Amino acid sequence: MAPEENAETAHLLRSFERRFLAARALRSFPWQSLEEKLRDSGSELLLDILQKTVKHPLCVKHPPSVKYTQCFLSELIRKHEAVPAEPLDELYEALAEVLTAEEPTRCHRSYLLPSGDSVTLSESTAIISHGTTGLVTWNAALYLAEWAIENPVAFTHRTVLELGSGAGLTGLAICKMCRPRAYVFSDCHSRVLGQLRGNVLLNNLSLEPDATNAMEHPGQDTHHSESPRVTVAQLDWDTVTTAQLAAFQPDVVIAAGRVGISWEAVPRHDQKLFPYEENSETAILKLTL
Repeated sequence: MAPEENAETAHLLRSFERRFLAARALRSFPWQSLEEKLRDSGSELLLDILQKTVKHPLCVKHPPSVKYTQCFLSELIRKHEAVPAEPLDELYEALAEVLTAEEPTRCHRSYLLPSGDSVTLSESTAIISHGTTGLVTWNAALYLAEWAIENPVAFTHRTVLELGSGAGLTGLAICKMCRPRAYVFSDCHSRVLGQLRGNVLLNNLSLEPDATNAMEHPGQDTHHSESPRVTVAQLDWDTVTTAQLAAFQPDVVIAAGRVGISWEAVPRHDQKLFPYEENSETAILKLTL
């Protein structure tokens, strides 16, 4: 295979891998490019895609929605059956395995980081669950996480307070890529806070017991790890005051949306790392205290 073809195939595999791990909408996958490749290179490519998606070690350990995996495999089989080729038992076996599985109330999404590490989130399978939308990851969180990774100096060796953390994607990416001194996740819904704590631990970070206490008594800090001090706090970003924010002694306050306090817009950036809707209207904002 020529170098150009190798590069194109690698890009295609990477695209399928990133989108499947993050459980993005199936319509966002490069199906047309796959069809063209299948006509030229045969069906072995489908086995590579299977290994990069359903059989990926992250998916085996932290599986996505059963229904999502079933729909993905069905579409992959349709693409295979559209070209003249021998049946691939591996595809049908993978689908049969998924068809017998029960759909849990929670699923996982994983996001690959430039360092080779990843962020894995446990989320609700429903967009709205227990009266909140904070149990799933939204495009704004992906956009903010991407901006943070491209601008690590804004967070390095600083105390960061995030409002409306949701499932935790932005904060976990910052903790793993930007070396903050401390990071405070916050939200107002008890279910979201419980999920946040679980996702912090899922990503091998330790939790401090109390956010404001840790900030008010820095002399008692016994934290010597290179990982940041991580806490989860209950804050309602619709009613939070400047005084409440100041109690956490943050150097940086961030949020993936507007709050009823003074914000200064930060320049946009180009989408490079995470798969999300290209036409999503999202702006990065920073708090001016």
